[in-house]
Amino acid sequence: MAVWIALVFLIWFIGTSGQKHLFPSPSQVLEGFQGLYAEGLVVHIFNSLCLCFLSIFLAMVIALLFAYSWPIPLLKPLSEFVTKFRFLPFTGLSFYITLIIHDARNMQIWIMVIFLTTFLTTSLIGVIKDIPEEEFDHAKTLKCSRWEVLWQVVILGRIDYVIDAIRQNLAITWMMLVTVESIVVASGGLGFLIKNSDKFMNHGRIIALQIIILLIGLFLDWSINFLRKAIFRYSTI
Repeated sequence: MAVWIALVFLIWFIGTSGQKHLFPSPSQVLEGFQGLYAEGLVVHIFNSLCLCFLSIFLAMVIALLFAYSWPIPLLKPLSEFVTKFRFLPFTGLSFYITLIIHDARNMQIWIMVIFLTTFLTTSLIGVIKDIPEEEFDHAKTLKCSRWEVLWQVVILGRIDYVIDAIRQNLAITWMMLVTVESIVVASGGLGFLIKNSDKFMNHGRIIALQIIILLIGLFLDWSINFLRKAIFRYSTI
C-alpha cells in the first residue's frame, strides 16, 4: 500500500509539473490546506461531524422501530413502504421540508434523517430476513415467549449485524452530508467550504477538501468496525 501511495503522489507530481494540467499541483493543494485552516476548517469539520452523528442517531432509532415491527403482519406493509422511498432524490423533497422547517440546521438534519431512514430500514430488514429459522425454533423449545424471542434472537442476537449495517450506511451519510450542506449553506460545514471554493474556481482547495472528506470517512468506518470487533468478538468468527 505504501508503494502504491508513493506511486500516486509521483504520478501526481509529474502530471502537474507542466504548463497545462488537469489537476492542481501538490503545492496548490498545500496552499489550499493552509487557506482552509485559516478560514476555520476545524470548526467546519466539527459542524459536519455533529450533523452526521445526530442525523444517523435519529435515523437509526426510527429505522429500528420500522425494522423490528416488520415481522408484525399489520405493520409489515408500512415498513416495506418506507424502504421504497430510497429511490427518490432528496432535492425535490427538500423543497417541502423548507415549507415546514425554517431553521437551516434543523432543515439539514431532517433531510438527512428522512433519506437515511429509508436506507437503514432496508438494510435492517435484510438482517432480520437472514436469521435462520433454527434460531427461532431453538428459542421456542426453551419455551420463550414472543417478546423473549424478539429480544433474544432478533435484537440481542443480531446487534453486531445492526452495527455493521450502520457502518455501511455511514458512507452514504457522509457522502449525502456534504451535498446537503452545499444546498443549505447557512450552517457552514465542509459542504459550504466546497461550494464556496467551487464558486471562486479554487481547485487546490477543492482537492484539499476532497482529501479531508475521504480521510475522515475512512477513519469513521475504521473506528466503527474496530469497536464492533472489540465489543462483539464472536462476530469475527
